[in-house]
Amino acid sequence: MVITKTKEIIESRCGIKCSACKFKLDGVCIGCLNIKKPFWADACPIKNCCEEKKLACCGECKIFPCNALKSFSYDKEQGDNGLRIENCKKWCPTKEKEKEK
Repeated sequence: MVITKTKEIIESRCGIKCSACKFKLDGVCIGCLNIKKPFWADACPIKNCCEEKKLACCGECKIFPCNALKSFSYDKEQGDNGLRIENCKKWCPTKEKEKEK
């Protein structure tokens, strides 16, 4: 896990709270910050994008929230109605403040 300047703990690249995820609680996943390949697919485009840009999470990105994150966050089957976007805002508040200027 990555700790930001505000002491908020970043739990994932996309804003999912791993500490509340059933896959982590069941021991199926240890979180994308700690794995090379996701258990659910060959790759995660959100994880790959953050790591290629050397970002702790999407909230640090200049184009946050991008279309890929929005699509994932509001997906009918896997989405959370934007909660992960809000988590990224909490985890990286300085980036959000810069965008409001």
